Amino acid sequence: MALPTNGRVIIDTTAGEIEIELWSKETPRTCRNFIALALEGYYDGVIFHRIVPGFLVQTGDKTGTGGGGESFYGEPFEDEIHPRLRYAHRGLVAMANNGTKNSNDSQFFITLDRADELHGKHTLFGRVIGDTVYNVMKIGEMEIGENERPVYPPKIKSITIVDNPFPDIIPRITAAEKRAQQRAREAGQREREEAERRRGAKKDVKLLSFGGEQDDETEPVAFKKKNIARPDLVDNPDAAGIPMPESLLGPPKKSHEPPRERASEKESSKHQHEKPSKSSKSEGADKDIKKIRETHAKEKASGSDARRTEIEQMESEIRRLTRKREGGEDSDEEAARKKAKPTKSYLEEELAKYSKGRGLQKKGKGRKDEGDVLAALNSFRGLLQSNVNLEMEDGTEEGDRVGDSGGGTVPGGEDPGIEVDDDRGFIGHALHFPKDDGEETRKAEKDYEVIDPRQRGARAREEERERKRTAMKGKNGRGRR
Repeated sequence: MALPTNGRVIIDTTAGEIEIELWSKETPRTCRNFIALALEGYYDGVIFHRIVPGFLVQTGDKTGTGGGGESFYGEPFEDEIHPRLRYAHRGLVAMANNGTKNSNDSQFFITLDRADELHGKHTLFGRVIGDTVYNVMKIGEMEIGENERPVYPPKIKSITIVDNPFPDIIPRITAAEKRAQQRAREAGQREREEAERRRGAKKDVKLLSFGGEQDDETEPVAFKKKNIARPDLVDNPDAAGIPMPESLLGPPKKSHEPPRERASEKESSKHQHEKPSKSSKSEGADKDIKKIRETHAKEKASGSDARRTEIEQMESEIRRLTRKREGGEDSDEEAARKKAKPTKSYLEEELAKYSKGRGLQKKGKGRKDEGDVLAALNSFRGLLQSNVNLEMEDGTEEGDRVGDSGGGTVPGGEDPGIEVDDDRGFIGHALHFPKDDGEETRKAEKDYEVIDPRQRGARAREEERERKRTAMKGKNGRGRR
């Protein structure tokens, strides 16, 4: 018989909940260490780092390597081996050590089967109860890699203390405070990353240095901007940086300027003829502008045409709807569409070829076929009635013949001829049954009598009681004598 437990916790894992009862009276130091670490949230986020199929699953190491862990007391504590606590079945919770005695810290394991070889080597302090043992078995069936480490290790999310056998424990920090600190650290980290992202990453010139490149990068880079000039928009073309073409300037005006100014104009015209490249560039720009304007005008015209056609369609639709609402005739297109004969498909033409022999009639001939069927049924009903009447007449004639002959023999001493079976005799056949006077029913009830074995036993018990009564009466009569 198992020892009574005192204390209960629920371990919430990614594989489901695991409910554990503790033997806190038999192993007080071990259970106090486990409860205190659970209250501090030490096991939150810890993985199951070791799985041995059919043997055990191990957890409790915060580093996740199997070589870490710390106790609530600040140092490894001694074993608590109880003679009545043995590894007799699966679901037993015990402390893990580093292979030597009295080296317990925070790691523990849960057995998956009977483990007699662990007696006296590890402190057994709890057991898994209820259906939650199947979650432990599910963890034991997970895929493992090298060194008995699971490929996708399950994790402890939190531990809930349902029944605390040590109310005097004062944790160094509670699990809620630990979670709040973790959230604050994560929020601070996010804020720092966001601020760094906003400032932008600075280029570190110390990483790669190629002599004078550092001095070159510190100097500001000056970009030369190209002047943009529109000679066709300038009031004074002479002041523009790009000379105006003659085609845009128009006919030359008669000037009353002195001969010096005219000479300067001639020199400027000579200067323009000396640089034909600039004038050709300006002419190309004028051509591009004209092309753009032409395409814009074409797009505008096409857009107006599309709008006009859309308006016309809407007006025709409105007219058609008003005509339909007033009860007038349809449009010419609809009238022509109605007059047009519906064209038959190839499948309908092929079906029409074989409709005569296979009974595929058109919808218009449905009434005719129905009338034919009704006529055939009526004729068959008349045939039945006529055959019934004929049989009744034949029966009366035969009765008369029997009465006349007296003996039923054919006059002249001739044997009656062989009766010829008429094919239509089945039509007037009638099925008659003799009237039941109840004899057959009584016979059936007698043949199929149901014998209930319970009635037979009741009858035997009644006979036994009757026999005893008669025996008692006989004894009483002898005593009176």
